[in-house]
Amino acid sequence: MRQGLRDAGVGGPPDAPDAPDDCLEELVGLLFRLTGDLRQRFTDRAAAFDLSFAQAMALRQLDDPLPMGELAQRLCCDASNVTGIVDRLEERGLVERRVFPGDRRVKRLVITAAGCDLRRRHTDALTVDLPLLVDLSADERRLLANLLRRGVGADRDTEGSHAPSDDR
Repeated sequence: MRQGLRDAGVGGPPDAPDAPDDCLEELVGLLFRLTGDLRQRFTDRAAAFDLSFAQAMALRQLDDPLPMGELAQRLCCDASNVTGIVDRLEERGLVERRVFPGDRRVKRLVITAAGCDLRRRHTDALTVDLPLLVDLSADERRLLANLLRRGVGADRDTEGSHAPSDDR
């Protein structure tokens, strides 16, 4: 993270020795506050579409067909909880359970056209007037995105920060 900040002109010249970072505690506090604010915004926007937090998060994971067990890992919850989440999404026609050749015991979730549309509208609602980003220039947003990617390890993992697959 320090090199990314240095590249942005923050924290002194690139060859300066690493000094104790007296703002780490503040950064951690700000990140906690930011994640709390974003979670609340996500929850509020999901509710506007009659989705729970978990249902909206599930829709965000379904770019490709996904086994229910992997969705449970990505949502950090028990597979039995995912069944209820998916039941409600399926009742609304937002996802479908499909059996795929090769292992008929595994149900893969597929987002429907209606689910894609709702997910897009929810995502659009999240980004409108987002306080964190409204005052940043396009270059600052790109820098922030790069730093956050590094922070979550997405620069080391081409699949993003998803948990490994479990097709059981």
